[in-house]
Amino acid sequence: MANVLEVKALSKQYSEKLAANKVSFEIGEGEIFALIGPNGAGKTTTIRMISTLITPTDGDAIVAGHSIIKEPDKVRESITYLPDEAGAYKNMTGIRYLQFMAGLFATDLDKINQYVEKAKSICGLGERLNDKIGSYSRGMIRKLLLSRAVMTTPKLAILDEPTSGLDVLNAIEIRKTIKKLAKEEGISFLLSSHNMLEIEFVSDRVGIISKGQLMVTGRCDELKQRYEAANLEEVFERVVKDNEVH
Repeated sequence: MANVLEVKALSKQYSEKLAANKVSFEIGEGEIFALIGPNGAGKTTTIRMISTLITPTDGDAIVAGHSIIKEPDKVRESITYLPDEAGAYKNMTGIRYLQFMAGLFATDLDKINQYVEKAKSICGLGERLNDKIGSYSRGMIRKLLLSRAVMTTPKLAILDEPTSGLDVLNAIEIRKTIKKLAKEEGISFLLSSHNMLEIEFVSDRVGIISKGQLMVTGRCDELKQRYEAANLEEVFERVVKDNEVH
């Protein structure tokens, strides 16, 4: 399985704080990788560097064969980034929003329509797409945003807290959609979430970051066995507390 993302000793220094310290990991094609850690651990900084939103102090990341340092424009063509705080234009209807966003990625009308049809299929909002986004629930908005993010079939989809604030049923739908897109479309995912149940369900591998350092990576079952833990929450607690001691 070829790697879609290779993160190589990525570091970011903010004045006196080292927010990310030589972070290295990789994500294969169609793989779902979760980057988890406490608040302020360096997750968002790492994600934003990979997304080309901020420039690393040191290191590099290769996305679909392109360097975030030397070829950021090429990287942006290969990824999509959906931050936790993302919103949509409330005065637009859902369908108009999808058409507008598709027009940012393509000029050919057939291609735009192709993207929109794919997004319609993924979000599952049906006739509600004709309503203004301002009338949508948080769950509906999140489904719309996710469908927008993946309608172009990016090589890598970066999702920060994809189900934050959603009820259980909407969260389950989003997780199933992510797993389906990885399996059927071959899209690779880099996720960040504080929901350990979600991470166990959706991810193929996990990386735990603490104080800017990536402490451990592996499959959930491997990590639970290694740390003699009943669940991922216990693994997380032991890794983070052990790093605090040292």
